Amino acid sequence: MGPFPPYRDPSLPVAERVTDLLGRMTLPEKVGQMLQLNAKDGVRHVVEDLHAGSILHAAPERVLEAAELTERSRLRIPLLVAEDCIHGHSFWEGATIYPTQLGMAATWDPELVERIARATAVEVAATGVHWTFSPVLCIARDLRWGRVSETFGEDPFLIGELASAMVRGYQGGGLDDPTAILACAKHFAGYSETQGGRDASEADISRRKLRSWFLPPFERVAREGCRTFMLGYQSMDGVPITVNNWLLNEVLRGEWGYTGTLVTDWDNVGRTVWEQHIFADHAQAAAAAVRAGNDMVMTTPQFFAGAQKAVVQGTLDEAEIDAAVHRILTLKFELGLFENPRRPDTDRQALVIGSAEHAELNLEAARRSLVLLTNDGALPLAGGFEAGDDGRALAGPADPPRTVAVIGPNADDAQTQLGDWAGSSGQADWLPDGHPRAMIRTVLDGFREHVPAGWTVTHARGADILTVGPDPEGAFFPDGQPRPEVVVPAAPDDALIAEAVAAARDADYAVAVVGDRIELVGEGRSTATLELVGGQVALLDALAATGTPLVVVVISSKPLVLPPSALGAAAIVHAFNPGMTGGRAVAELLLGLVEPSGRLPISFARHAGQQPTYYNQVRGQHGSRYADLTQSPAFAFGEGLSYTTVNYTDLEVLAPVVGTGGTVRARLTLRNTGTRPALETVQVYISDSVTSVTWAEKELKTYQQVSLSPGESREVSVELPVTECTIVDAEGNRSVEPGDFELLVGPSSRDESLLRAGFTVKN
Repeated sequence: MGPFPPYRDPSLPVAERVTDLLGRMTLPEKVGQMLQLNAKDGVRHVVEDLHAGSILHAAPERVLEAAELTERSRLRIPLLVAEDCIHGHSFWEGATIYPTQLGMAATWDPELVERIARATAVEVAATGVHWTFSPVLCIARDLRWGRVSETFGEDPFLIGELASAMVRGYQGGGLDDPTAILACAKHFAGYSETQGGRDASEADISRRKLRSWFLPPFERVAREGCRTFMLGYQSMDGVPITVNNWLLNEVLRGEWGYTGTLVTDWDNVGRTVWEQHIFADHAQAAAAAVRAGNDMVMTTPQFFAGAQKAVVQGTLDEAEIDAAVHRILTLKFELGLFENPRRPDTDRQALVIGSAEHAELNLEAARRSLVLLTNDGALPLAGGFEAGDDGRALAGPADPPRTVAVIGPNADDAQTQLGDWAGSSGQADWLPDGHPRAMIRTVLDGFREHVPAGWTVTHARGADILTVGPDPEGAFFPDGQPRPEVVVPAAPDDALIAEAVAAARDADYAVAVVGDRIELVGEGRSTATLELVGGQVALLDALAATGTPLVVVVISSKPLVLPPSALGAAAIVHAFNPGMTGGRAVAELLLGLVEPSGRLPISFARHAGQQPTYYNQVRGQHGSRYADLTQSPAFAFGEGLSYTTVNYTDLEVLAPVVGTGGTVRARLTLRNTGTRPALETVQVYISDSVTSVTWAEKELKTYQQVSLSPGESREVSVELPVTECTIVDAEGNRSVEPGDFELLVGPSSRDESLLRAGFTVKN
């Protein structure tokens, strides 16, 4: 043997290097490689005693310490450093924080999402992090669920398009690219099919339903090379996903041929003992988790002793551990970590983190993510199409100076604007004050910086949303994790409302910025209601009564139920959580500096009792409404207005009969009938007239974004392979059933907005 062992020789094939290293490892070292442990409380024990293969939630200085410790270990196996870099480098001070996934989804633009992920990877890689737990491929089903903001919305096709783009952006040109980071598709699978919106509850979901809607986005990214998958918290048909042999082995690794690495979610293995109570101890749980195909076990330190005990007891074969460690080591070799551990690079960080280029991309994303829901003509507030050299809107020549009152609890709340998985969202303790305020532009900032010269901007908070108090069940869960504090809605404050009313009466326009806060968002923070919390409804009611034109801006993690005073306002703009530059983008939109182009990736309820409200529900119920309320959503999937009107006419299917291997071809005409440009998202749905099993009334199958100048008409061509017109039959097989179909084309999923044309599929 030469001066160093074969696994240290970069000229050898990866498989050979893995085999050599695996043969040198003790059982404790192998089990340790399967551990991904929280670095929050230090890394020495994690590295030296538990031989951990990966760490997460590591403060910057701990990343360096852990790397130095592994260099002094017996085999010097580098760590995989992981972090929740969800919509930017979430917990790095000065990093670029983009709109949340739900905000990104409102752009309906995979190319833009890919650029966001690429820019994120460039920032993340410079800090010594190799792995992001993103993207989320869950389908939002119940708006009460606390993690709706992390999804790309409610439609499997749109989710697949955007998730695929995000994976490409993260993983770049391949793992040998020093700016590539590992993408992670999560949460596999069905995690979002909750009971009552409650997080991590049993997903009461059939295998056919999984194959119909929940699995296709995951299958797509699995086949396209997403290198890691994270498993959901929940159980399904009584079996926790962590030990679900059918889902992990038969489907993912079997049918799809997936060879990537699986990681559990936070303490999934431990939860089977202390929460789900299906194993008596960690030895039983470890054996089941390894046998099901898990590779990396996140934050269950008891797995270290439990797996070794299971091997000694004979309930787990060491060869099964070898298979998992083989996949983990393969990742590390393919990333080149043995030659270059990709430690933090301070020079590179100074160059790329929070760069001007990334800030410009962030502004583009924020602008594109905004959705104009209603407008009675009040918007845009300024008559100009562009900004002057000072960045301010140009008022029309006849426009007198105006006063805009910017009101509401989210008008100047910088950290709330960023949403979950950001500095103030509670997952990291090394950013106690959140992200740098100077990097963030709130709606109030945006108006102050971009109104026309001579205009006046006033401000009043108007209402508080909430305070928090201790959970009566105690400060900690049984596994030692802290329980979220309990939300206490703030009462309407007469003095705050009076101040806001006075500001509105003295203004030409009132812009009310309402929504939710981080205490109502995330894991374990589902909500029973969807109404605006605290004093916000009372504030909106009072502002509406002033008679001053009222524009409502909603900055929230998910669709909320808006009161009549908001629904009757002059305009409503939904901003989800639009990121660091979101407030500037909102002001620009309202002033007319940019055109509204966002479209809803998710439906909005009129009442929480309508849940679920997603558009592609299965046919077959008595009637189409509740006895006391419509089933129609307040705002539907795909909706969004422009500052102009685009007419859809003359839909024609070019060949009304096609074979199962053919392509449906159609055309239609779009015409911009107004005086402003438009970026129109032309949505194409399919309805299968008669199906062998109950199926969705319509499903999105493709879309395209078309730019139209004022007055411009354009013929748009639609092409859709018949192979996309599938259903999943009673046996769980996906196929095209010959027969009659309808092609539905329009600006949203609402029936009344869609043009229809029939075609027939024949064998």
